[in-house]
Amino acid sequence: HVHLVESGGGTVQTGDSLRLSCAASGGTFSSFTMGWFRQPPGKERGFVSAIDWGNKTIYADSVKGRFTIDRDNSKNIVYLQMNNLKPEDTASYFCAAGTGWPLGTDPWRFGVWGQGTQVTVSS
Repeated sequence: HVHLVESGGGTVQTGDSLRLSCAASGGTFSSFTMGWFRQPPGKERGFVSAIDWGNKTIYADSVKGRFTIDRDNSKNIVYLQMNNLKPEDTASYFCAAGTGWPLGTDPWRFGVWGQGTQVTVSS
């Protein structure tokens, strides 16, 4: 049984940086595609970034050039480095794990989800 725990959220100002972490337990982490999604207040959950077992990465257009996803298979952790944060990045950020599907942005590719960590960016 795979379990995901996010950390690293907080309240920052516009232009600041944060690094989110997602620690996985159970399963074979190195074989997972790992993703980050976010849900702004009152809105639906949306795709942010993902990294597959071969370290191929994809990003939402809204975060390209500002966010970087990477993974440490020795620690079973996936990170999301967020730079130049904007108020519109305010959301609950969720980590997700999936196997058996090609890299993609759809939530259905990910079968396990964390509880989320809140990121608030003030102007």
